Amino acid sequence: MPGRCTVQVKYLKAKYERTSMDFLEGPDIGQDFVIIDQCSDGFYETGKNGVQSIFKTGDGKVEFISFADSMLAYVLSSMGYPAYYPVHPVELQKPVKAVLMDLDGTTVRSEEFWIWIIQKTTASLLDNSKFELEDSDIPFVSGHSVSEHLKYCIDKYCPDKSIEDAREYYFKHTHFEMDEIMEGRGRKNAFTPTEGIKDFLLQLKDMKVKIGLITSGLYEKAYPEILSAFKTLGMGAPEDFYDVIITAGFPLRQGAVGTLGELSPKPHPWLYAEACRVGCGIDFADRNHVAGIEDSGAGVCSIRLAGFPTIGISGGNIIESGTKGLCNYYCANFEEIKNIIS
Repeated sequence: MPGRCTVQVKYLKAKYERTSMDFLEGPDIGQDFVIIDQCSDGFYETGKNGVQSIFKTGDGKVEFISFADSMLAYVLSSMGYPAYYPVHPVELQKPVKAVLMDLDGTTVRSEEFWIWIIQKTTASLLDNSKFELEDSDIPFVSGHSVSEHLKYCIDKYCPDKSIEDAREYYFKHTHFEMDEIMEGRGRKNAFTPTEGIKDFLLQLKDMKVKIGLITSGLYEKAYPEILSAFKTLGMGAPEDFYDVIITAGFPLRQGAVGTLGELSPKPHPWLYAEACRVGCGIDFADRNHVAGIEDSGAGVCSIRLAGFPTIGISGGNIIESGTKGLCNYYCANFEEIKNIIS
């Protein structure tokens, strides 16, 4: 039977130097992972073919298969396209050459707004304007792709509806609310720069560290956010400041050309991997000189599977999603993060 244990998973943090049972030790920075007997697809099973242990994050989005000298991660998909990835040991090394940062919840406080849009979309699907999401839904409607969020709500609240119907309502609500915000009539404080972000970004510039902004959000929703934040901060154009900005691209809709972005975002590694290797020009061999900063469980998994040391920041759903144990560091604010990377 599956069981819960507080684990440190040392393997996920440094070198291949312990057996898998040793990796499941210590409460010092661990978070509740769930020990399971086999992967969801049934391919790997504890005690067979060299598998020493299998466990998953608290939200069940990613499963880890531990061998004597290696580890795999199995990223589940509500859209039907799961994937296996190698898990590389990480250890933050100085000097830090690049810092890769999430947008929603890390750089800009906007998660409540986008969760509200998901709630409005589900309400439309149900034809119930009074519908509200439950607290238990939050780890599943933030940090992932739009389609993953919507599929979760459909499965739970309206299984007779389609993802296509949900996406139509989602973009209808998004476009209306974004236009309202741009006209000064929309939801107040929808996009608020995170406290301390301006000083932190400017300090990184002074340190000659490359800076990347990475989001699972589609361009049409993500860019107005960061543009609004930079306007508030008096920092000019975001594309002139950052070394690289990676979004989930453009949505695929009838009569329009979309880009890859609904099946490959967080917790998959590709957004962070592309930002570092292509955007910053940093080779994988130097990955321990790159720090990723996230406030969501999906983002934490994405950074770790891309092979970078991971810094969690409070205020998101890292604790609720059961992914704190994947973080090399967990900080309350940017001042603490600066002390780690400087």
